[in-house]
Amino acid sequence: MQERLGIAGSGAIACGLATAAAEHGEVVLWARSTDSQDRARATVEKKCEQPENVQVVSDLDALAEATFVVEAIVEEPEAKSALLSRLGPIAAEQAVIGSTTSSLSVERLAEASGRPDRFVGLHVFNPVPKMKLVELAFPTSVNGNTRERAFALCEALGKTPVEVPDLPGFVVNRLLFPYLFSAVQLQEETGLEAKAIDDCMQLGAGHPMGPLALLDYVGLDVAQAIGEAIGADVPERVNTLVDEGARGKKDGRGFYDYR
Repeated sequence: MQERLGIAGSGAIACGLATAAAEHGEVVLWARSTDSQDRARATVEKKCEQPENVQVVSDLDALAEATFVVEAIVEEPEAKSALLSRLGPIAAEQAVIGSTTSSLSVERLAEASGRPDRFVGLHVFNPVPKMKLVELAFPTSVNGNTRERAFALCEALGKTPVEVPDLPGFVVNRLLFPYLFSAVQLQEETGLEAKAIDDCMQLGAGHPMGPLALLDYVGLDVAQAIGEAIGADVPERVNTLVDEGARGKKDGRGFYDYR
């Protein structure tokens, strides 16, 4: 890996990206609080074969030496834009700035960073160390060097980069979430158990995970945000579960009970 990777974030995607990159070089990961820092460090040490290659910091200025900085926080436009506006002045002059957004406008995020010529939407998939695809979306004013470096970084990490249009949800989520939501609607209409629907799609369609289990894995709050971003009809059952604090596997309850 020719780039020195900096990651702003400490959640599942951020730690997964750090874990995947640590096999190929040094990584600096920023967490916004001491608790987040401790959790991120514990996650990296548990899942990473070379945790010594990941430096977990709480000072955003520590990302100044990175040549490729990736924002990887919650999928909320205000939060992402605010962090990117802080990263722009900190990042080195020639550094590329990216965002792991899965549904938001790359053009708007690029403007928020103040570096639309050196910006990329770098949509990795969870779990990052295992999933090969990376969707790359670029703002209109991107320069050629940025595009080449983004592709090179993905390939250095053993991923398959595919350039996609800057549309809400890109390709995968734009096609996937209407299908996932249709499974929720089917359950509401028929009263079928979640496992029955998931078994049908796994055994009948060859899917590695059923749609309701996948929603739980992604997080129902994340699914809700993606659905709203792509203009899909979010089922009322998803909204209700989110309101109840049952956001899926991370809360121990969603369409399934994990407690």
